[in-house]
Amino acid sequence: MKIKKNDNVIVTAGKDKGKTGKVTQVFPAQKKVVVAGVNVRYRHLKPRRQNEKGQRLEYNAPLDAAKVMLVDPKTGQPTRVGYKILPSGEKVRVAKKSGEII
Repeated sequence: MKIKKNDNVIVTAGKDKGKTGKVTQVFPAQKKVVVAGVNVRYRHLKPRRQNEKGQRLEYNAPLDAAKVMLVDPKTGQPTRVGYKILPSGEKVRVAKKSGEII
């Protein structure tokens, strides 16, 4: 999976299309990512004890990794990700649009 935690991504499909956010969690086995402020869901909780109020908890549900693209650090546009091996032997991710190291 080419998207990692703390990457800035833009949503390319679905109800949140066009929104950007930071990746907070990655699930490589399911090919899903959690993006802050995107795909917001609610969990309704009943009161468990007497004199306790019910709650509505808000959380960010996982999103399919195919629906997000990395934001190019140079242009701010969505871009694909490639890899490059530096002369030092280090393998780094590269934005396909600008060639900038991510």
